[in-house]
Amino acid sequence: MNFSKHWAATLDDYVIDLAWSPDGSQLAAASAAGRVTLYGGANGAVRHALPGHDNGTNCLALSPDGVLLATGGQDGCVRFWDPTTGKQTAETKLGSAWVEQLAWQPGGRFIFATAGKKLIALKPNGTIAHAFRDAPKTIAALVWRRDGAACAAACFGHVVVWDATTFAAQKELPYGNAILALTWSPDGRWLVAGCHDNAVHLWAPAEDLELHMSGYETKLQELSFSHDSRWLATGGGRDACVWDCSGTGPEGREPLLLPQKERTTAVAFQNKHGLLVTGAADGEFSLWSPTRQSPLLAEVRLPAAVTKFAWSPDDSLLAVGTEKGQVFVFKSTV
Repeated sequence: MNFSKHWAATLDDYVIDLAWSPDGSQLAAASAAGRVTLYGGANGAVRHALPGHDNGTNCLALSPDGVLLATGGQDGCVRFWDPTTGKQTAETKLGSAWVEQLAWQPGGRFIFATAGKKLIALKPNGTIAHAFRDAPKTIAALVWRRDGAACAAACFGHVVVWDATTFAAQKELPYGNAILALTWSPDGRWLVAGCHDNAVHLWAPAEDLELHMSGYETKLQELSFSHDSRWLATGGGRDACVWDCSGTGPEGREPLLLPQKERTTAVAFQNKHGLLVTGAADGEFSLWSPTRQSPLLAEVRLPAAVTKFAWSPDDSLLAVGTEKGQVFVFKSTV
């Protein structure tokens, strides 16, 4: 395998979010200071520099068809942009709270946005399709099930699974602490939460099954599933953990530990293949094949801690953002 730096760029602040277009031709990068830049995926040429949001951008999301880029910011707005022309097409003000999560429904009919306690379903033209009842606390995580039929939102004390057609609650899943991150296994079986109390919590909502793994060194925000839904990678300390979620699930099993010198800051499995990247606070990131007897494939030293990973849709390119504003794109070939 050949794994090498393809191109690099620098933003004006911490890289807070990254997203590839569905065809891999563009990479969107958001700076915590507010600006959003669209790069050509093949060569890193700047295609558009967007003003983003005053005071700071928090999140971005490209529509499944690649026609729209949505961004959310500290100004309480969701903005929609045409990634071809770089022009803003719509804006929706959700209130005074920061817009911290954006997630397109698979198929692109709606985009869900959170701002404080609010969860809003927006149409691609920026109009509000539905405003959900306010959550009891600030919504901290949001994720769609891959089939597009349900979306989960988490705050302190619980996760609610919302129906995408009726906007009614399908399930309310209690948890006695703050939830910081959510992910859904690609097959839709497992809904997983990274928690403030140094734990990872799993639900299989269709089976009324609930599992819990505690004892992490730190609060847990880093989660990623393999494309076949078998392996769950987590941070929550120095070493990254990989759990086997087949059969009855990971509770009671020993995870595979992937050693790093400093705290894990990001994890990401490929979209269609089995490789995993993990990033650490010392600026080193590692490429792994967890099913191999010797899983480590490559190590790369960067100037600052990794904040975000994003694999291109075909897994040939890996975008890496750092806390000092660098964006690196690596090329992977077999």
